[in-house]
Amino acid sequence: MAKFEIIVGSVLGASEYVADALQETLIAHSHSSAVHLTPQLSDLDYNAIWLICSSTHGAGELPDNIQPFAEQLQTANLANTKFLVIGLGDSSYDTFCFGSVQLEKTMIKADAELICPSLHIDVLNHPIPEDIAVEWILTWLNTNQQLV
Repeated sequence: MAKFEIIVGSVLGASEYVADALQETLIAHSHSSAVHLTPQLSDLDYNAIWLICSSTHGAGELPDNIQPFAEQLQTANLANTKFLVIGLGDSSYDTFCFGSVQLEKTMIKADAELICPSLHIDVLNHPIPEDIAVEWILTWLNTNQQLV
């Protein structure tokens, strides 16, 4: 089974709830995972699948807790790292899910491989974002068994 590193960017806690629900789901399906609320490159397994779960703060900025991680990515070589992205946002803002989009672009620039189109959860339509995130990861697990 696969190992997942769940990397969280959160301001008010919704991304943390999503990360916890994802971890429960992965463990229930015999995968291992670790949740990183203050992610650091040195703490992550580059051979695991990185699952980035981040909200957007203010006018499109990353949450404070994940900004140092995003800066570390600027000079990282992630050529053998596979990743997934879940963004949380409010579509009434023109910077909807901009934080997760920014992280995705930075990961790709560091040569990491995005292995599935990102999920952008609109909290206006999904007030309990962990439900849609769990549904998405279960669908991904079922259709990508060769990777896990």
